[in-house]
Amino acid sequence: MKKTRGFLLAAGVSLALAFTFSCDSGGGGGGGGGGGGSSVSYGGKTYKTVKIGTQTWFAENLNYDPGTGNSACYDNQASNCATYGRLYDWSTALTVCPSGWHLPSGDEWTVLTDYVGSSTAGTKLKATSGWKYISEGGTDDYGFSALSGGGFVNSNGDFSGVGSLGYWWSASDYEDGSSFAYGWYMSSGASNVLRFIYNKSYALLSVRCVQD
Repeated sequence: MKKTRGFLLAAGVSLALAFTFSCDSGGGGGGGGGGGGSSVSYGGKTYKTVKIGTQTWFAENLNYDPGTGNSACYDNQASNCATYGRLYDWSTALTVCPSGWHLPSGDEWTVLTDYVGSSTAGTKLKATSGWKYISEGGTDDYGFSALSGGGFVNSNGDFSGVGSLGYWWSASDYEDGSSFAYGWYMSSGASNVLRFIYNKSYALLSVRCVQD
């Protein structure tokens, strides 16, 4: 079992493995510009993708074990990886998307949330199930299907947040040489998506890949 540690959260600061890209005829996300029906095969798993505006995203959290770096399943239970995807520290998250895809920058997250409507982006991007307070979110208008996968939430190394909170890394440093990087956060009780900073080494967060 890999050694993992919790993360420090600061609020208010707003391998290349071979893969195949294939299209099918099925419909993708909902209204407002979401489109899909495509998939990516990577690391023995097939991931749905969705086009939202000018961007194409994985429509589910990455569940790929690179065998190096620092990553884990929530509560160290493989079933949680299958449901919510794997959790990664920042340096590992930078390397795990397949060729032709990458960990999104903070600017790319902003393009996404601005496109779907920044004040209600959380509501529109959340999956329609798997959130505790679904009456306050989860319309999944674009097929992004964000899940509340939780993460490591304190320096004691405890997992927390599954069912009510979702955290995703960006590739953007808080500032040059900083121990922190920007991530994005959704809550079951909020309609928006918030930008926070997370400790690069301690935090274990979810990953969504965006196409190059």
